[in-house]
Amino acid sequence: MEAAVTSNNSSDTETKLEPPKVIYRCRKCRRIVAAEENVVTHKPGAGEKCFKWKKRSEETDEPPRCSSIFVEPMKWMEDLVQEGSIEEKLLCVGCKGRLGSFNWAGMQCSCGSWVNPAFQLHKNRIDECPL
Repeated sequence: MEAAVTSNNSSDTETKLEPPKVIYRCRKCRRIVAAEENVVTHKPGAGEKCFKWKKRSEETDEPPRCSSIFVEPMKWMEDLVQEGSIEEKLLCVGCKGRLGSFNWAGMQCSCGSWVNPAFQLHKNRIDECPL
């Protein structure tokens, strides 16, 4: 029987993890709720043209901006997500302030793009903190 040969080359087994350049904190209690690597990017949609006519304002040439960020499901969301809800509010575990909402079927961003599944954090409820 032959023994398995293992490599002692540390560059093969170790991967350098870069710390996030941006973290997101609850605006009320300053608790970290997400990091840059948790953000789910999406391609901006056509803006208000994607919404019902009642939700549109005057046409502008300004490109659509996202009023929220979308993140992957995270450990602090576990209690809400595991209750079996399809959609629910996302509350900060520190201060119980509303940070956003989630929907397994997806949500439409303010830019018009559809994100599925959606774990949405409103930018006016969180602070973006560069490191």
